[in-house]
Amino acid sequence: MMPPISPQNYGPAVAELLAPERLNELGPGEPNRGARTKLDALSAETLVAPQTMGDRAMAEACLAALWLYHDFPDESHSISQQLETVEGSYWHGILHRREPDYANAKYWFRRVGRHPIGAELAAAARELAQSAPADRSTEFRAEQDAWDHFRFVDLCQAAAAGGRSAAELLCRKIQQREWELLFDYCYRRACANANEG
Repeated sequence: MMPPISPQNYGPAVAELLAPERLNELGPGEPNRGARTKLDALSAETLVAPQTMGDRAMAEACLAALWLYHDFPDESHSISQQLETVEGSYWHGILHRREPDYANAKYWFRRVGRHPIGAELAAAARELAQSAPADRSTEFRAEQDAWDHFRFVDLCQAAAAGGRSAAELLCRKIQQREWELLFDYCYRRACANANEG
């Protein structure tokens, strides 16, 4: 399993925004107002600096991700809804799952289908769930041969309704791993050297 995200794997602007470790709520969370100025100053170009732009849509997906990481859903949404890509739909789905608007999240995840991070995410979810108490999360873990967006939406909905619990914490950890894997996937493709032969 890929180790947790390391800010040093990214350019300086991104590293600075990832330095405060966060475990986002399943819901919308409280905006990290201390990051607002840095997020406002970030562009697709400065996101990948000192590298050069490879895939602009992937860089914009990273921008949506960073706004969401710091719990600014409106700003994240305005970016992700403009992206006509699988990754734009994926970030859009995560945003609506956290809103929470579970039906709308499933709509966006239908547009994603199987994603290249799915196998690693399913493995990470199984590993994270190993220490979870026997409940719905155990059933979810046992059935994760491949990543199932819809089952995870249902698990998050049940965990959120149950309040602070082991299942809710597990969902937050899986959500964090999902964010890390998808962000890394998008960032690598946003940089020009990732697209070279």
